[in-house]
Amino acid sequence: MSKVYHLASRSAAPTLPATGTSHDPIQLHAQAHNALSMALHYLRQPSGNVPGAARKVTQALAALRRLDAVGAVEVSK
Repeated sequence: MSKVYHLASRSAAPTLPATGTSHDPIQLHAQAHNALSMALHYLRQPSGNVPGAARKVTQALAALRRLDAVGAVEVSK
């Protein structure tokens, strides 16, 4: 008789809050700007690093979402 090994679930793990993220609107704006700049840089290369550009666009969107959340908190105060 063979042993049965139970594997972990294949569902996505919950996202953890990003550590070291700032709540300063100026810093969040700068992070979004820099990430988009790097995405454009990757796309302008002769090799066209599309995965790298997509990763940077994702980082920019995350910074913009954090900026939006900070703005919503500041408006409500």
